[in-house]
Amino acid sequence: MEFKDLGISEDIIKVLENMGITKPTQIQEDSIGLIKAGKDVIGESQTGTGKTLAFLLPIFENIKQNINEIQVLIVTPTRELAIQITEQAMKLNKAKDINILSIYGGKDIGSQLKKLNKNIHLIIATPGRLLDHIDRGTVDLSKLKTLVLDEADQLLFMGFKNDIESIVKKTSKKRQTLCFSATMDSEVKKLAYRYVNDAVMIAVKKQEVTLNNIKQQVVETTDRNKRNDLCKVLEEDNPFMAIIFCRTKRRVDELEVVLYGRGYNCVKIHSDIPQAKRERIMKSFRNADIQYLIATDVAARGLDISGVSHIYNYDIPENVESYIHRIGRTGRAGETGYTCLFIDEKDKRDLEEIEKTIKFKIPIRKLY
Repeated sequence: MEFKDLGISEDIIKVLENMGITKPTQIQEDSIGLIKAGKDVIGESQTGTGKTLAFLLPIFENIKQNINEIQVLIVTPTRELAIQITEQAMKLNKAKDINILSIYGGKDIGSQLKKLNKNIHLIIATPGRLLDHIDRGTVDLSKLKTLVLDEADQLLFMGFKNDIESIVKKTSKKRQTLCFSATMDSEVKKLAYRYVNDAVMIAVKKQEVTLNNIKQQVVETTDRNKRNDLCKVLEEDNPFMAIIFCRTKRRVDELEVVLYGRGYNCVKIHSDIPQAKRERIMKSFRNADIQYLIATDVAARGLDISGVSHIYNYDIPENVESYIHRIGRTGRAGETGYTCLFIDEKDKRDLEEIEKTIKFKIPIRKLY
């Protein structure tokens, strides 16, 4: 199937081609026509399968430039994801020229308020900052046509349930509601079904996800030797661009000091780093000015950076979903990727759980 078969206009197709996107993914094929037709949709599809464009493309087709109201609101759990969706929307906007505003913490609220005096068609926001605007009376959602809850599982998991409830109450009851998530357990479905009306459920099966494109290995080590073993692996691999994941901010801080001291081109990113600096870091990383990004899981969600060839799990993630999200930062759009997980004795049970879920025995990498 082609994008034109899904009713996407020529101007937007040209923009997609310039982005290197020529064919719709499964979630896009299944969703675009329904969303264009005004249906409520609950979409489940793993990270890296093109969920963002699955809702952005039909939204861009449906927005009316001559109506000066907030027509679409996309709510997402993290600033990083809000920035990423905004960047995708700005690319598509070369074909449409609608007014887009992103609202998230760390941005100057004054400049946001000035922009809101203009006619905004599409808002991309995190819950807390959006509620600030609603309370100030600077955002009016009463004429909203479409509400998108992106990464609905994280909105629930990160404790935004009450915020979402407050936001939804300010919207039109006639709105279209779209919920997208990488995982849809019973709790997430319960949240989603509260806000949708006669929704179509779309689930792209997990085996369609491109974990096949990712070579996975495990390094058995001890916490004492882990830094040296990581450096051995980095020296052997010398990846073009890589993300190194740690479990806590403190672990990120400590590892950055060590790697920087050993001459590695690395920068850290986590939630204690000021937002403006985080944006500069991500821009440098996207431009391949930085080889290694050392990160907490805040960077695992939604970040789609072409060129990330390697993922190193310095610390084993807290659960299987986090592992899948982390390694999903590589092997995207049909490219191959590599991921390496460092474990010691206490991590073996967690490793078994990962292997059981992904139905794959991850081979051991020997260091010499």
